[in-house]
Amino acid sequence: MLDETIESLNIKPDGVYVDGTLGGAGHSSVILSKLTTGHLYGIDQDEDAIKAASERLGEGIKAGRVTIIRDNYVNAVKRLREIGVEGVDGILLDLGVSSYQLDTVSRGFSYKEDAPLDMRMDNRQKLSAKDIVNTYPEMELFRIIRDYGEDQFAKNIAKHIVAARNEKEIETTGELAEIIKQSIPAKMRQNGHPAKKTFQAIRIECNRELEVLRDSLEEMLDFLNPGGRLSIITFHSLEDRMVKNAFKKAENPCTCPPEFPVCVCGRKPLGKNVFRKPVVASDEELDRNSRSKSAKLRSFEKK
Repeated sequence: MLDETIESLNIKPDGVYVDGTLGGAGHSSVILSKLTTGHLYGIDQDEDAIKAASERLGEGIKAGRVTIIRDNYVNAVKRLREIGVEGVDGILLDLGVSSYQLDTVSRGFSYKEDAPLDMRMDNRQKLSAKDIVNTYPEMELFRIIRDYGEDQFAKNIAKHIVAARNEKEIETTGELAEIIKQSIPAKMRQNGHPAKKTFQAIRIECNRELEVLRDSLEEMLDFLNPGGRLSIITFHSLEDRMVKNAFKKAENPCTCPPEFPVCVCGRKPLGKNVFRKPVVASDEELDRNSRSKSAKLRSFEKK
């Protein structure tokens, strides 16, 4: 949804923009192309992504129009304030794992190839997928797979993981994928890879993805300049619900009982939702990019 996402930011040539999930700079390169005297701040916690993005945005960096910061986007506002930025005209978050990370087999995000069980978006952090799989209690594994993976076989998968690790430590993505496969009835393995949902759940837990989003939304909305927009692409129902509720609260913060004839709480709307409903991928894009199937784009404009 590149075109829809860029359009949602309503980019001004002299504006200041933040790509909080820089990745390989696919979105950022287009944002930069629309700026003249404006500035782009790219943020990512992944060292490899920073290297790739730095090459792609090299001319902008040399010209002083791009600044790249290695950090988690939850710290974006803090880091920007530290260098004197007091407000921005647009912020973009493209959540979940990037295509760059998925396609790098050694990172351990993919269930399709055998690799060390890692899944860390920032290799400086201690907790890895291997730690989660081998040390979390069975009930905690069940909760993660049920809530973050939304897998109906979560209980059985957690049980099989614990049984397997009691025999030997689970070390690779291939080992984990096979354990998950054996946990699901054969007749239920037809709709995509059986390990997809569990891998998603473990990745979300490993990188604290929902906590990071929850802790970022209000601060990012406040950091927007008047007319500025926060655009977020989600790939998970829990993420989308979090964004939807935060935008709804910002648009209608009144806490007065419905029967009150006028508002007395004094809470004023911060702005408005740009779209009445989330934007989803077109049929054409789905044919071109299957990963966009669950993507939803929401955008909020500050008054």
